[in-house]
Amino acid sequence: MRIAVLSDIHGNLAALQALIDDFRRRAVDAVVNLGDSLSGPLLPKETAQLLMAQDWVHLAGNHERQILTLTPHSCDPSDAYAKAQLGTAELDWIASLRPCHAWSDEIFLCHGTPAHDAEYFLESVEPGRLRAATQEEIGRRLGGISARVVVCGHTHVPRMVRTLGGQLLVNPGSVGQPAYDDDQPVYHAVESGAPDARYAIIERQGTQWSTQLISVPYDHEAMAALARRNRRPDWEHILRHGYLLPPAAAPRGTAQA
Repeated sequence: MRIAVLSDIHGNLAALQALIDDFRRRAVDAVVNLGDSLSGPLLPKETAQLLMAQDWVHLAGNHERQILTLTPHSCDPSDAYAKAQLGTAELDWIASLRPCHAWSDEIFLCHGTPAHDAEYFLESVEPGRLRAATQEEIGRRLGGISARVVVCGHTHVPRMVRTLGGQLLVNPGSVGQPAYDDDQPVYHAVESGAPDARYAIIERQGTQWSTQLISVPYDHEAMAALARRNRRPDWEHILRHGYLLPPAAAPRGTAQA
């Protein structure tokens, strides 16, 4: 059993298509998408339509929830752009998704943590940055989940952890947004340092589960050019380099997880 795990596509259709080509070449048996699929200044409707046509397991991320509850006073320009592009069919599709799913007795899927779609699981926030979460923090966030494999997204940070009890926890990283910053709970930044698309494969061999964290080059310049045309220099820079614009060049919190 080889399962491709994707998360945080953020409307980056070119990155998603590159990953589809890659995991088909690797002959995966199933695909799960952990959410935050559409928010961003790129191709949300086209990305939704491609995802809706796939026989995959899909979750909702915090941005699906935010798109559906967007008000005129909401300030996230990525959510606002995505909602403006989506039609009734796409909005109905994301409304049908949930943030967590016990896929089997062995595998549990969530966007953030089992408790909340916007909670960090394998990382914790310190002023200005993320750090790896401690075993104690991870254990609290697991709650009562006893699945042998737990996969999560949201932080855009590819990471694999084994708990003291032997559970395998995997974050595949972000398909389509290689850097972001956020003001909650305090300002912090995440930068992958490369424009590549990220995903993971989890695999059962006999009684054991293992994982591969995979990066795939794609035509990121085309997506950076699209962000520029859509007046998002912050996204143009992160798509091209995997780093945030210098603080003087972009307001904080404009490219959130």
